[in-house]
Amino acid sequence: MPDGTVLKDLLAEQTKKGVLYEQMPNNWVRCFACGHRCKIPPGKDGICRVRFNRDGTLFVPTGYVGSLQLDPIEKKPFFHAYPGSKALSFGMLGCDYHCAYCQNWITSQVLRDPLADSTPQAMTPQAFVDLALERGARVVTSTYNEPLITSEWAVEIFSLAKKVGLVTSYVSNGNGTREVIDYIQPYVDLYKIDLKGFRQKSYSQLGGALQNVLDTIRMVHERNIWLEVVTLVIPGFNDSNDELKDIANFLASVSPDIPWHVTAFHQDYKMTDRDNTDADTLLHAREIGHTAGLHYVYAGNRPGYVGDSENTFCPLCKTTLIERWGFRVASNRIVNGKCPSCGTVIAGCWQ
Repeated sequence: MPDGTVLKDLLAEQTKKGVLYEQMPNNWVRCFACGHRCKIPPGKDGICRVRFNRDGTLFVPTGYVGSLQLDPIEKKPFFHAYPGSKALSFGMLGCDYHCAYCQNWITSQVLRDPLADSTPQAMTPQAFVDLALERGARVVTSTYNEPLITSEWAVEIFSLAKKVGLVTSYVSNGNGTREVIDYIQPYVDLYKIDLKGFRQKSYSQLGGALQNVLDTIRMVHERNIWLEVVTLVIPGFNDSNDELKDIANFLASVSPDIPWHVTAFHQDYKMTDRDNTDADTLLHAREIGHTAGLHYVYAGNRPGYVGDSENTFCPLCKTTLIERWGFRVASNRIVNGKCPSCGTVIAGCWQ
């Protein structure tokens, strides 16, 4: 693992001229890749640490992966898109947040934390697409670090992936802008957003702004990109009744068909001072979601402890449509996107 200075120099070589920015006076630039909208002077980088200004031109990451893994699509998690299929997931390095509980901190925080240990591996978009086909993946996913800040690279890959029939997806913190969502819209089929709470005070601790995420949820839904939302329920951070109700009511106001995953926190990275989330808390959050009018609410990260709350049910007749155990699909009864019992259309991507 190279030290921070060496790594930064190495990453600077794996760059190209960006698209998501505008030039400003005195060779400054304004970046549009995420909600920070960084104004960057010459010779400096943005909050993400991987997009930087070289003589009035914004340079952005390209040509490498920091992580690469074949996963069930349910692990992303997408529960309403191509159940049981495989997703070849890739990430780069860096992030626009600094969450104390990040499970992918080794890649996301590598430019901030000397204990993080990641080295970029050179890869071309064509090599990645070829690997996805070789591994039998139906889906390719930008994840592990924040995909918005490397959107030019994702578009390089996804434009090739879609030509050979692969489905494309983002797993994101949702700190978007209108410019970046419009830019990726032609290339991204599925989008998972982490809604990490409903209080700006909490978001400030993570390095973000709640309103940006709420706006991104609306923008993604309005653009007909399939959307699922995850809230990692953390004791003492975002698990109050009022906050969970606010999240559920907001999502229902956008669309009751948005799947909401309420998932269990476990101690990780720098957040080891809180209890892991128990099953009862998840089941209570799920009930809050249903009371708010959401059709599909799932309790995650505690298989075997949350009953049938990982399953998909018809919102009208309550027939069990998809049975799951963790990330494994045990059965899928959806036929042509509909409930076989009553014919209700089940929101999602099933074909």
